[in-house]
Amino acid sequence: MPSLKHLPATATCDEVMKILAEDAAVIIDGLMTPELLARVRTEIMPYVEATPHGRDDFTGRLTTRTGALVARSPACRDLVMDPLVNAATGAFLAPFCDRYQLHLTQVIRIKPGQGAQVLHRDRLAWGGYLQRSIEPQLNMIWAVTDFTRENGATRVVPGSHLWEDGRGAHEDETTYAEMKAGSVILYTGSVIHSGGANVSNADRVGINITYSLGWLRQEENQYLSCPPEIAARLSPELQRLIGYSMGSYALGYFSPPLAPGLGPEIVPPETLFSGEVKGWGDDLYAKVSQRAATSS
Repeated sequence: MPSLKHLPATATCDEVMKILAEDAAVIIDGLMTPELLARVRTEIMPYVEATPHGRDDFTGRLTTRTGALVARSPACRDLVMDPLVNAATGAFLAPFCDRYQLHLTQVIRIKPGQGAQVLHRDRLAWGGYLQRSIEPQLNMIWAVTDFTRENGATRVVPGSHLWEDGRGAHEDETTYAEMKAGSVILYTGSVIHSGGANVSNADRVGINITYSLGWLRQEENQYLSCPPEIAARLSPELQRLIGYSMGSYALGYFSPPLAPGLGPEIVPPETLFSGEVKGWGDDLYAKVSQRAATSS
């Protein structure tokens, strides 16, 4: 059976990227401080306890999935904005987009008796229409409880991001993301993985936070899960990450639906919160101009 590599919380982005290139998954031990872990548990568990079981075998009939974490939990906002996670995400997705975005926030609780989820690649959320040379996302599962093989630790097939489509994984090619609470596993959208079977007598709780290319549809609709009246209270950096920003030079603008002459016509989303039209971002204009010049 293969094993997953572990890095300390002091790891560099380069160290994370090296392992992702080889295995498509890496565990960072203790990246969440004990204080932050305690805050996360306090804030999310009332929502988790009120969440019904999954509706089918894939979502898990003894599994609960709780979303809208940016709106509901200030502590989860700290996880979303973690510096090392965002550095790795930016480096991983940079070849394929001008900006990346928050794709999904979800507490996944696997209860005792839940069987293993079917092995899959998360990139199939887009229906398999993306060419394999494009990596669309980078995923994190933060351990809120200890993850063990017995309680449903995530199953991962290291290196399967390099396999041809249609090749299935054998049991001896699959390993388990065993880690202590407060640790996090990073894994790509192309690696084969799944939730494990919980044969213990306690819940396994993890927080799935995923980032994707800024030009793709988000799995969790952030504009409904965190609508403008809530997003207005967030930092500009988090607003942009949710998607209240331009994904590229001509992606994501809006026209305020006002009476004739009472407002601007085409503005970037940031205008919604600042009340000012500050332009589209020189970096986006430069990138699209360069691409236009080289493709003509």
